[in-house]
Amino acid sequence: MEWPKLQLAARPRIETLAVDGQPVCHVVDGALDNPEAWRAFAAASRHAFVDAPFNAFPGPELRLPDAVSAGLGQFFDEHLRRSFDARRTERMYARLSMVNRKPEALQPWQWQPHVDQLQTAPGQCVAASVLYLFEDESLGGTSFYRPRRDIEATMAMIEDSSKLAAEDFSSKHGVAPGYMTESNHWYEKVGTVPAVFNRLIVYSGTVFHSGEIAHPEKLSDNPLTGRLTINGFFTCRRNAR
Repeated sequence: MEWPKLQLAARPRIETLAVDGQPVCHVVDGALDNPEAWRAFAAASRHAFVDAPFNAFPGPELRLPDAVSAGLGQFFDEHLRRSFDARRTERMYARLSMVNRKPEALQPWQWQPHVDQLQTAPGQCVAASVLYLFEDESLGGTSFYRPRRDIEATMAMIEDSSKLAAEDFSSKHGVAPGYMTESNHWYEKVGTVPAVFNRLIVYSGTVFHSGEIAHPEKLSDNPLTGRLTINGFFTCRRNAR
């Protein structure tokens, strides 16, 4: 089956979620011209999705060819890149993704929000995006968090999440297994963008975030009914100071 065209709105209306006066997330509704074509493609290509077991994302993925994801890159460059104090995009990629993992199957690093730690050099920044391709809004949008403790303590805890057994990590750090949807003693929840069909959100990759999976019993392997998204990642060169 041929990949659909990733054609985004030519004249988008962009709204911004701000916390304490600082922009956290940019929101574009009606983002894709052909969202149903993407759902149909995902359903026909379900066999090609693969799990990335050491990824923060809890489910299978299918990377878009660069020639297809370029449509998202062009949209980012034209409408959003300047919001991240970036003068050019140096690389980007996108993937179809589905959250489908049961809470008890999550690894400790998936019990908490994360940042998108793409390889960056001094003078670079990272942005990320999610485009919701499901109609059941109860499958969950995206929530944003800020650490309650200093960066050294937070990073040490995150490192333990990839080294310790689940029970040991939970006992040591007091982090409960399962999808995180509320504040705890490590992170304060600062905002949530609800899922709306064909909504695109774009945010800094350095902001802690997590899928708002409040009803994991509704997760599915079926791209026509499950939590299907297109996720994009952009590495940019900052403006000169």
